[in-house]
Amino acid sequence: MSKGDFFERVYQVAELIPYGRVTTYGAIANYLGSRRSARMVGWAMNKCSSWPRFVPAHRVVNRQGLLTGKHHFPGGETMRELLESEGVVVEDSQIVNFTAVFWDPLKELL
Repeated sequence: MSKGDFFERVYQVAELIPYGRVTTYGAIANYLGSRRSARMVGWAMNKCSSWPRFVPAHRVVNRQGLLTGKHHFPGGETMRELLESEGVVVEDSQIVNFTAVFWDPLKELL
C-alpha cells in the first residue's frame, strides 16, 4: 500500500470520529491493521489540510490524551479551542477524563 493510500484510509477513519470524542494515532493505526504505524498516522494528520474534505484532526491525540499535534494548528491553541468547543475539557494540553471521551474505532466500527 502506498503512503497516499494509507493517508486516505486514515482520513476516512478520522472523518468518523464523533463530535465531542477523541481517538489516538495508535487506535487508528491498529484499526487499519498497521499496529506499529501510529507515527505515520500523525504524519497523515499533519498533511490533512490537502485532503478535499474536512478532517477533524483535532480529535486525534496521543495515547495519554496529550495534544501532541497542537503545533500543527494555527496559533498554537486552535486544537484545544476546537476540542473545548465540542465539550472536551483540556488542561495543560491534556484531555481531562480521557477514557470517558475516548473513541476506539476497533470497538465502534466493527
